[in-house]
Amino acid sequence: MSGQDEREQHTIESLKLRYGRTPASAPKRGPMGGRHGAARMASPGGRMPRGSRQTIVRLMHYLNEDKPRMILAFFCVIVNTAATLAGSYMLRPIINTFIAPPDGRPGNPEGLFEALTALAVIFVAGVIANYAQARIMLTVAQNALQKIRNDLFGKMQKLPVRFYDTNSSGDLMSRFTNDVDTIGQMLSSTLVQLFSGALSIVGTLALMLYTNVILTLVTVILIPLMMKAGGAVAGRSQKYFTAQQTSLGAVNGYIEETVTGQKVVKVFCHEDTAKEEFRILNRDLRNNQIRAQFFGGIMGPVMGSLSQINYSLTACIGGLLCVLRGFDVGGLTVFLNFSRQFSRPINEISMQVSNVFSALAGAQRVFAVMDQEPEPADHEDAVVPDSMKGHVVLDHVYFGYEPDKVILKDINLYARPGQKIAFVGSTGAGKTTITNLLNRFYDIRSGAITIDGVDIRHMKRDGLRRNIAMVLQDTHLFTGTVMENIRYGRLDATDEEVIQAARTAFAHSFIMRLPQGYHTMLEGDGANLSQGQRQLLNIARAAISKAPVLILDEATSSVDTRTEKHIERGMDRLMADRTTFVIAHRLSTVRGADAIMVLEQGEIIERGSHDELLAMRGRYYELYTGMKELD
Repeated sequence: MSGQDEREQHTIESLKLRYGRTPASAPKRGPMGGRHGAARMASPGGRMPRGSRQTIVRLMHYLNEDKPRMILAFFCVIVNTAATLAGSYMLRPIINTFIAPPDGRPGNPEGLFEALTALAVIFVAGVIANYAQARIMLTVAQNALQKIRNDLFGKMQKLPVRFYDTNSSGDLMSRFTNDVDTIGQMLSSTLVQLFSGALSIVGTLALMLYTNVILTLVTVILIPLMMKAGGAVAGRSQKYFTAQQTSLGAVNGYIEETVTGQKVVKVFCHEDTAKEEFRILNRDLRNNQIRAQFFGGIMGPVMGSLSQINYSLTACIGGLLCVLRGFDVGGLTVFLNFSRQFSRPINEISMQVSNVFSALAGAQRVFAVMDQEPEPADHEDAVVPDSMKGHVVLDHVYFGYEPDKVILKDINLYARPGQKIAFVGSTGAGKTTITNLLNRFYDIRSGAITIDGVDIRHMKRDGLRRNIAMVLQDTHLFTGTVMENIRYGRLDATDEEVIQAARTAFAHSFIMRLPQGYHTMLEGDGANLSQGQRQLLNIARAAISKAPVLILDEATSSVDTRTEKHIERGMDRLMADRTTFVIAHRLSTVRGADAIMVLEQGEIIERGSHDELLAMRGRYYELYTGMKELD
């Protein structure tokens, strides 16, 4: 491997670590999003994916409710197989009796017509049975997929914020789409084909033995060779199908992230780098798909060629038996047909192996998400906060995202109901971490956080979060009307309350200028709105929640100075009876705070009002006067 190839392979591995990880081995993420270590899903070539037995058992669990349908479907398979075998064997008496009798008598056209009519009825019954099982299994498979998707989505609603901090959206989406689709393909067709193939092999072998033992031995001799060739191809195929799924997840993750951040890509002229990284990932996906599809597709030609050799050898020996041993022509015709039928299910089963491997790999990726640890259960004596006033106290709080690293060190602060507390500090100082702890997105290591004298660890998470409203720097709007997006903060809010919340956030005026006002449909995360307008809607959403605790994480960073002043006036009214925590880089936004906490490296180094901190002539004074800047 050349130096350039080694560098490109290193780049591929690095990109896959970021965009194509399995949740079970997802790296942990620090407060600033740094990722440390990763692992890829892989299984040794030539073997079933690790844990396949457990995966199959779990998949079968989703079919329990449809067992009667499955029994009916498999009965239809039996009928279809029996019809096929019976129809094939009927050719022997038809040929020997009505077409070419061994004793030299002339054929019987009338009897031939009746026999062919009976043969047609049998084949029609087989066709109807085959149609019925296809419809039934399609319904069974879709029912199972519906349950899998419901369970997967439901589980994702229970996962902690840490999980989403450490897994790309594109890779998670690929589990909902590509991986679930491969499972559906296996459930709808592969299971039936495996059963039908096994049944056909047993039935055909029995009829072959009944027809001619010698020709049966000739046919069976090549079966081990066919199985060995099929196993070798399937082993290589499985390895590359697993690699294909991993590469596909990485490509999806990269596309999702790049498209979402396309404006940033253009601003920093990152187009060439993005194209090059995508080219590398896309080529890796292409190579893995070529290998997977090649070894998956070559199965048919390999098995077909071996089957043709078997057929030709059987025909030659059968011809000799007719000439030398008096074997009847009808028997030879039927046996050759059986020989072809005997090879066909073996070929089909061999070709289905790659589908099984792909489905099991996809199922393992889906179950890896389902097996993630959800948010810890609420404490046994957890209470639902009632009429929360918003008296918040942090008492000797220590916390770290990783066991060996402390982010917050001995944090002590309090906020009385209605007070406005501001956090100022460099990036990574721990400001956002404190707000994450208030919501119990993460639990503290030691110390205590209390609201109205109750430790938040003894509160129901849902009850706690209903009493805390957040306005984040990164805005997010859902597909729906403007009114629906504001009402997201409190679903039982009336239209009048929605409008009042918009007025409070100074969003009413621009909303009324929209084509349908409050009924304007927003799509693509509010792409038809400016960043400032999206933030105003987020603030209105927080305003309508009536939560006694409000967190503003750089809430005004995306709006201009004029809009910021409007928001501040609206927020002053909003915060009158709320405990408010403000994170801001623009110090002008925190001048009116009751208390300002200056954090550096996870510690509060200064605290006081704006005037008090200026009088101290410390870190805050240096930042406010421009002597130093925030990192």
